[in-house]
Amino acid sequence: MAGSRPVSLNLLKIKLPLPGIVSIMHRISGAFLFLLLPVLLYVFQLSLGSAEGFAEVQSWFHSPVAKLALLVVVWAYLHHFCMGLRYLALDLDIGVHLAQARFTAKLVLVVSIALTLLIGVLIW
Repeated sequence: MAGSRPVSLNLLKIKLPLPGIVSIMHRISGAFLFLLLPVLLYVFQLSLGSAEGFAEVQSWFHSPVAKLALLVVVWAYLHHFCMGLRYLALDLDIGVHLAQARFTAKLVLVVSIALTLLIGVLIW
């Protein structure tokens, strides 16, 4: 039993399973969206304030860098949303077994990336 325990708590040496990785990604995406909320609200307010403000915001999103940043925000939202649905299912004792947990973790990654790519095609 003592041999299977981690020797150190260096997080770079400990190999997390996929459900642990997507769980950490869920926390990171939630923190990212929370910290980005004032910027998103400012852009939303500017775009709804006047026709000139809308045109200004629209001109921002013609550059590839802004489109890429928008895709990152879209992915963070979609990943956080899909993972939230997974957590709701886990709260209802759906998908709590190891094989199901690994499958739903993969499903969250695939669905969030696929939806982001689909939105990316629509944006570009």
